[in-house]
Amino acid sequence: MEWEEMEDAALVKEAQTGSQEAFGELVRRHRSKVFGYARSMVQEAHAAEDIVQDALIRAFLHLGKLVDVERFLPWMHRIVRNQAMTLLKKEGQRQESTFTSLEAGLSTLEGQPENWNQLDYVLKRVSLSMDKEAAQAGVPEERLMRQETQRVLLNIIGCLKPRERQIFESHFFDQLSPQEIAREFSLSSANVYQILSRSRKKVIQERIRVTVDSYLRTRRDWGIMSKVILSEEQIHVEGSSWSTAGNMLHALVNAAGKKHSLAMVMGLTGLAFRINILPESVHIAGPTAYDFADVFPRGLRNLGLTSRVVDGMTPLIGVNANLFDDSKMSVKAMQTRDIHQALPDALDLIHHALDRGYPVMAWDLCIPEFGMVYGYDDEQRSLYINECGRKGTLAYDHLGRGVLEEIFVLAIDASFNVGLKDQLRGAFHMITQHYNGTEPKVPAEAVKGVAAYDAWCEAFRNQTVEPNGNAYNIVVFGDSRKYASQFLKEVALAWNEPADASGNIVVLLEEAAETYKQIALVFDELHMLFPYPEGGEPNDQDCSPQAIILLEKAKELETKGARQIENIWGVVN
Repeated sequence: MEWEEMEDAALVKEAQTGSQEAFGELVRRHRSKVFGYARSMVQEAHAAEDIVQDALIRAFLHLGKLVDVERFLPWMHRIVRNQAMTLLKKEGQRQESTFTSLEAGLSTLEGQPENWNQLDYVLKRVSLSMDKEAAQAGVPEERLMRQETQRVLLNIIGCLKPRERQIFESHFFDQLSPQEIAREFSLSSANVYQILSRSRKKVIQERIRVTVDSYLRTRRDWGIMSKVILSEEQIHVEGSSWSTAGNMLHALVNAAGKKHSLAMVMGLTGLAFRINILPESVHIAGPTAYDFADVFPRGLRNLGLTSRVVDGMTPLIGVNANLFDDSKMSVKAMQTRDIHQALPDALDLIHHALDRGYPVMAWDLCIPEFGMVYGYDDEQRSLYINECGRKGTLAYDHLGRGVLEEIFVLAIDASFNVGLKDQLRGAFHMITQHYNGTEPKVPAEAVKGVAAYDAWCEAFRNQTVEPNGNAYNIVVFGDSRKYASQFLKEVALAWNEPADASGNIVVLLEEAAETYKQIALVFDELHMLFPYPEGGEPNDQDCSPQAIILLEKAKELETKGARQIENIWGVVN
């Protein structure tokens, strides 16, 4: 029978008699439409895939109830809607969703000191329900879904060696304690914990591989495998700063149709005014020691843009990649690192943004800096990237396997109109919070705002300064102050409201611009002492006193600038 030539109604009638082939043809025709409908109700592709999978099982089991065979697709839409509403109403829907859609989370294994992934929760939940639900009649489609989940789990733990699998299954499926397993296998409890920990890591890695493979297989099934590379016109912007975050946000803002200068982007996002110092060594990570997921979306809202992020960062300070051998940043080195648990969600956001013509900002593609993802190729499983001016490709599963093994991906979501006064309100509020040290501190040991200068001076007094990191901090913060001055000048020129009773805001802006120009000049002097990347001799007894004098001068000016910004905020607020 030529199923492809039959009308939907005829296929429904055949499927109602039990023909899986007829139902399969209905699924082939309409799955992409059903998925699109599910995706319109939930943001994440994995959640939409779960809804569609559940809906198709329910449709097949209840197809006999469909009286009007001409209305198969509307009937399917109703099932999808019901499934989506059920999912959205559930508290803790991550824990209740199927295995392939789980994100990283934390629970604690009894008697085990380390934190364990949600994988443990799923394994225990499935195993505890196996015997109990098998003995009950149950709802047919729920039994099918449970069986499918079990099948996926069993396939995934196939990555374990026979001995590892025996112990793993004894713990998760038979619910034996590590002490009971130790007795059964003539091992010490310590050995059992070690095997379980190692096996858990393998299973989590295999789960991520399966999730990515499933994600791409679904794209192939829906006929949306593609290759998208944005044009140079879509991603090119004028100007460049030492802040790679500023450069990338500038590119994203312009791609979204908001034509702003780099100085305006740096100013309205607060990046031009940031200063974060890691005490003792003045580590190279200082300029990026803040909460990306909080700072960037807030800053973009000042520019009239909402955004979506995938945040797979750790609160720990990493290494100085500049002091690493090149081999540590090679493809071979990446392959030795774990696949990042945030990878599936990161790929989904990247596809979503690039399909709309928007580039994506990403952290630590190859080195610990911000870069751009401007294209993808599903067949080759490759991303097209630009990091610090170097273009290349990155394998899908290498995302998040850079030096720091972190993922942060940001994409523009929507645009809205915002006036200059409201932009300044939001920006100066952020800047004032930063200067006062009232914003979240990530990592905890970073000293931010005006107080950062004291930590910097203390490192010079103790002669514990790392040359390369210190020199990098100098060029980044000095360059940012130049953009702060330029930003304030541009705002003064653009301001067209009448003078407020509290004072002439244009004059206040121009005075602040001059202050930040003076701060930048002090940093130029510091740069002469400690050139980047060599770094000079910051711990030399002759250099340290000079550096402290200049930093104290910069602090005095920065304190003045902070007061000026707060005064301007008071006027526009």
